[in-house]
Amino acid sequence: MNQAASSTVTVWEKKSQRRRMGAIVCDLGVLGHNALWTHEHAMTDHTTLLQACNALLHPERFKDYGPNGLQVEGARPIRKIVSGVTASRAFIEAAIAADADALLVHHGLFWRGQDGRITGWMRERLRLLLAHDVHLLAYHLPLDAHPELGNNAQPGRVLGVQADTRFGEQDLGFAGAADWRDGQALAQHAQQVLGRSVTLVGGDRPIRRLGWCTGGAQGYFEAAIAAGVDAFLTGEISEPQTHLARETGVAFLACGHHATERYGAPAVAAHLAAQLGLAHAFIDIDNPA
Repeated sequence: MNQAASSTVTVWEKKSQRRRMGAIVCDLGVLGHNALWTHEHAMTDHTTLLQACNALLHPERFKDYGPNGLQVEGARPIRKIVSGVTASRAFIEAAIAADADALLVHHGLFWRGQDGRITGWMRERLRLLLAHDVHLLAYHLPLDAHPELGNNAQPGRVLGVQADTRFGEQDLGFAGAADWRDGQALAQHAQQVLGRSVTLVGGDRPIRRLGWCTGGAQGYFEAAIAAGVDAFLTGEISEPQTHLARETGVAFLACGHHATERYGAPAVAAHLAAQLGLAHAFIDIDNPA
């Protein structure tokens, strides 16, 4: 394991290793990426990597909040991909220290309605990328939605639930058969496997159907209720979901935006690295959100 200087940064490059960061435990056995480590690797360019990403994730199918694909073009050939949740300054610095040639993240730099001026924190992130000729690729909803590698498919596997239906806008919500005594039992299980405290509202009845959509998908709760679930799991909770959970009897679990979205980017990057013969590492920047 290559550990960056900050105690809030963990670089995962080998399947069997574990590191505890406060309340968060990352385990690549849990993340389930068999291709996270390659001792011998080839080289490619950003065009080939971008084509492979787009062929896998089909960004053209989604109405999204920002541009998917290559957000910052570097100048170096690509031997190593480093994946992460968000293209924060801490992540970029840690990835550069880990000899990254290309970064693959869920939360990129640019969003619809954003102030377009390159100042302050945005200038610093871009300066780091351009100074080191590092490529940045970001996929938001396409990375959420992939049926096997995405942010919603991977936590389902971690929780031990196989999705058998999709729901909600752009079919981003997943649901499947479950078997927990009640919402509290599910919350305890989710806290154990995701490594973060869980906010639970409701949940007195047995959980036979679980719906989930990672990150900030609290707005999918009504669609989950309409899909017939007994509990809905996502990253965040807002004021209306408390009332809906109490009034419908459907449990609502908020398990952390970051905590629920740590799985898709490394799964996709590991797949692409194996496909193209590249090295890959996942860097997790601790985040209480």
